[in-house]
Amino acid sequence: QARLVESGGGLVQPGGSLRLSCAASGFILSAYRVQWYRQAPGKERELVATIDATGRRTDYVDSVKGRFTISRDNAENLVNLRMNSLKTEGTAVYVCRAVRSATSDLWGEGAEVTVSS
Repeated sequence: QARLVESGGGLVQPGGSLRLSCAASGFILSAYRVQWYRQAPGKERELVATIDATGRRTDYVDSVKGRFTISRDNAENLVNLRMNSLKTEGTAVYVCRAVRSATSDLWGEGAEVTVSS
């Protein structure tokens, strides 16, 4: 059964770093475009970062550019999101999504990130 499982969330102080991982099972993640979304309390879900299937193209929402890095680890069948210089507004549930086409995608259940002193 195809699944995505996020890990690496937790509590971090402002200015700190975390690395989230999105691990796939039951399918080859490198065949999919992968996106990280986040949803902060009381706010709409926001697309944060995207990496294409080749791993050569990445895109980020302006608010995280220069601080977040999305990357692939094909040997481990996962995608990482490295988050540096975290701000309190980064507090959210982070969810990964694997996209094969407009009608074929898979979502993880999310990892909670809290940025607080």
